[in-house]
Amino acid sequence: MITMLSDFGDRDIYVGVMKGVIAQINPQVRVVDLTHQIPPQNIAAARFCLMNAYPYFSDGTVHLAVVDPGVGGTRRAIAVQFANGYLVGPDNGTFSGLLSQSPAIAVVELTNPDYWRTPQPSKTFHGRDIFAPVAAHLAKGVPFQELGNPINSATLVQMDISGCILTETGIAGSIQYIDHFGNLVTNIPGSYVQGKTWYVKAAGLTITGSETYSDVEVGEAIALVESHGWVEIAINRGNAHSQLQIHLGDTVELAF
Repeated sequence: MITMLSDFGDRDIYVGVMKGVIAQINPQVRVVDLTHQIPPQNIAAARFCLMNAYPYFSDGTVHLAVVDPGVGGTRRAIAVQFANGYLVGPDNGTFSGLLSQSPAIAVVELTNPDYWRTPQPSKTFHGRDIFAPVAAHLAKGVPFQELGNPINSATLVQMDISGCILTETGIAGSIQYIDHFGNLVTNIPGSYVQGKTWYVKAAGLTITGSETYSDVEVGEAIALVESHGWVEIAINRGNAHSQLQIHLGDTVELAF
């Protein structure tokens, strides 16, 4: 299986073209779209989505992720082997969240043009000319080591997303992702609040922790642990991002 994640949207042909390239090489492979609605060039959002999606796929899955503002520049094109499968895409931090949970076993820079669509790839569409064909060949059984030159996993680009820290009064964290509904996902694991009475402070607001959106009135803010396992701030039938004016990277404090 191959999963696909990108910021290409569904208006243009880019996603379809990549699927066509995959089908030419490996017509039997199953392709699952994780999302193509990552905000343009938002590597942090790509990192979060991939990190939270990969556990739901079988071992051996090839995860193809193309959010690539540095395409055609000096950033490396890579493939990564990890315990549950493979990653294919640019070395720009997209994979750093997943690899913090399941470390790399091996990494190669994609330097072997035998597995590209063309030995002269476009400077602006490596998704079509390098990443999609490599993912298709990998899913077809091409040995990982044949894709290119080995590189040290310690040299991979890391996203600069600070972890949450324990304080005298609770836990300090930040907003790491904003979803389609405007829900504000923190970097504080929900395990910290199990069985406790808690609340969140953000942007001068104090927001009570609860279990479901319907625990508060329509239009009221709530903090809860979402299905992805992180503490988030939401508004029942509203958009917390626009209504509370809390943004990506803003500080959040959880207290008991």
